[in-house]
Amino acid sequence: MLEESSEPGWLSEEVKTGTTIIAIEFDGGVVLGSDSRVSAGETVVNRVMNKLSLLHDNIYCALSGSAADAQTIAEMVNYQLDVHSIEVGEDPQVRSAATLRGGGQVYVTLNGLLSRQPFAVGGSGSSYVYGFVDAEYRKAMSKEDCQQFVVNTLSLAMSRDGSSGGVAYLVTIDEKGAEEKCILGNELPTFYDQ
Repeated sequence: MLEESSEPGWLSEEVKTGTTIIAIEFDGGVVLGSDSRVSAGETVVNRVMNKLSLLHDNIYCALSGSAADAQTIAEMVNYQLDVHSIEVGEDPQVRSAATLRGGGQVYVTLNGLLSRQPFAVGGSGSSYVYGFVDAEYRKAMSKEDCQQFVVNTLSLAMSRDGSSGGVAYLVTIDEKGAEEKCILGNELPTFYDQ
């Protein structure tokens, strides 16, 4: 005899979170971008969360996965980088932040492997834009070209991935510091007639 559960099926399903994040290096800096939608399964739980988290002066990470978990990890890495900075008497390098799990550098971690890349794209929206990224990426793009590349990539992912959306957040980091920008959904480029 099968025992029938009285709770809805969605309560026992694994929670999946959606996002689109991207980072790209340019000569002297890096541009990071993310959409703003946070979803849990089929439900949008926050439409305008900034997933680009400051870890230390001019070091950011792009959060994905569970928003609360990712934010907690970012806060722990921020604390560890502050301590590390005091211990060594200078600002930490991006590689130090990446090692703590957290000129411009893009680091990705895959199953414990730390790897520097010229660009990285991730999250549920990334599967919709890999072809675009492969076709449009060029070495030695200017800062402005990288910013537009990130905006275009996010816009395409947000238009295709039901879990990505909202506004686009950008952080551009170079020798002058970090510049944050929010691009509203109605200001994002479109690549087809709606």
